[in-house]
This record gives sequence, C-alpha cells and structure tokens, in this order.
Amino acid sequence: MSELKEVLTKDGSYSLRSVFFRENFHSTLGAFEETRIKFTAPSNLERFKGKSLNVLDICFGLGYNSASLLNKLIKQKSYLNLYALEIDKRPLEYSLSNKSFLQLWAPQVKRIFESLYRSDYFEDQFFKCRILWGDAREKINNIPSDDKFDLIYLDGFSPQKCPQVWTIEFLNKVVEKLNPQGYLITYSSSAAVRKTLRNLGLEIFTIKPFFNERNFWSQGTVAIAKLHKNKLKPYFNLEKLSAMEEEHLLTKASIPYRDQNLNSSKDDIIKKRLNEQLSSNLLSTKLWRKKWGMTKSSFKS
Repeated sequence: MSELKEVLTKDGSYSLRSVFFRENFHSTLGAFEETRIKFTAPSNLERFKGKSLNVLDICFGLGYNSASLLNKLIKQKSYLNLYALEIDKRPLEYSLSNKSFLQLWAPQVKRIFESLYRSDYFEDQFFKCRILWGDAREKINNIPSDDKFDLIYLDGFSPQKCPQVWTIEFLNKVVEKLNPQGYLITYSSSAAVRKTLRNLGLEIFTIKPFFNERNFWSQGTVAIAKLHKNKLKPYFNLEKLSAMEEEHLLTKASIPYRDQNLNSSKDDIIKKRLNEQLSSNLLSTKLWRKKWGMTKSSFKS
C-alpha cells in the first residue's frame, strides 16, 4: 500500500492518505465524526425503522459510510439492499486489518465486509450487499435499471482532485438512480456540484456546521427531488442555502465539470472546465470570497 499512507485523525479514528491524489480520505478532525455528521445523521435513518431501504454508496473507500449505516440498521432491525462502487480494493483490505476501525461497529459489520472483500457479496435475512469493483462511471451501468435508491452517498476525492465522479454526465446517471423522495448526500459544498444537481431537478440543502466559524460554512450537501419537509429530521442542522452560498452558484466556480462520453481523463476534464471558466463572464470566485470574507481554503470549487 505504498501509495496509501495511514493517518490518525483527531477523534482517534484512522484514515488513509492517497499519495496519487494528494488528498486524505477524511478530514484530519476525525474520520468517524465526519461520517456521522456528514452522512449518517443527514440520512434520517429512523424513518426506516423496521422497514426496508435501498442505498448506493459511491466511492466506498475504507467503508466508514456503509459501516455506520449498517451499524445503525442492525440496531433498529431494518432491511437493506446495498450497492457499493469502488475502484480500489486496498482501502477495504486496510479496514479489515485495523482493529480500531473494526471496534467502532457491531461484529456483524466485520462479517459483511469480509464477505464483500472475498466474494463481492453478502446476504442474510436483513441485508443484501454487493460491491462492484472498477470505474464508477462504468460500474453504475451494472446496477439493474429498475433499482432506485432511498439514499445515495457520494464520497469521492474532491472535484478538483477526482473530477470524474462530479461531472454533469455522471451526476445525471446518479440522479436517475434516486427515488423520488430519496436523498443524495455528499460532503462536498462545491458550487459546480451544487449547481449541477439543481439543474438536474433536485432541491439543494446545506449541512450546517455545529459551530460558528466562517471558514467552515458548510459540512456538505443534501439534494432531494421531492421534499416532504415534515419528514426531515427536525433537530438536524439542514437548511436552505444561505445568501452567501446562493451567490457562490453565480460565480465561475459553478461552471460544471464535463465528461461527454464518461471516459475522459482527470486532466482533460479539468482543462476543459478551466477554458470554460476563462471565457465566462460570471463573477470571479476571488471577488465572491473577498465580499464574504472567505479564505481560499474554506471551500473547494
């Protein structure tokens, strides 16, 4: 695993850093906390207690999001149909060898992950789980067309590092897999991603931080096609975009990533977007940051 470096985050949980992408899998503030705040809590899993749900986990990675999901559903006796997409088997191998990671979850999570690693599949009376190894842009086509998802987790490396899973074309395929009242959840607050999801017909919400700090204005995004406000978790910090965030969608940062045939390289996707930004008359992101007192490191466009 020479291209993957172990990282101990501040909440005591372990993550990895990709040398190739030059980015950590999780925030250094805490891998476990990031999963809980940015994915599990916004999922509002209590609404599925004793019921069944379909989940698509895109960029499975070390498995934190699926593990946290499974852990919660085990406790509330829900039924799960899970598909996971992941290009690299090594992060799951690492998770299965890390005692600290495994101790975070019910023992059954380990058995499920071991089965996914060995045979790409697990099934018992409550859970049916499959992992499809390879490029998500291709493997999403292997999911049966009539399978629609109540939750879709999108947790790839940031758009500027791995634009392949944040393009209009790929996100359109993802949105097509969403149930009418399903939630698409991502840690990203990228203007390009949010604007694309809105243009694809979803209503966009921001996951607000649990503390007041200008440089941490959002913990991510929840996109919903048909919102039933009375079904949103009443105490969770989910809000409509602020005026600052709405204005972010009017800047050059909102210009989308494009990958017409879903086979472009990272460099080609970024180059094409940069050329489009240079010729655009939209407000510069620099001026937007200046107006709102933002630092460049406080967002990823």
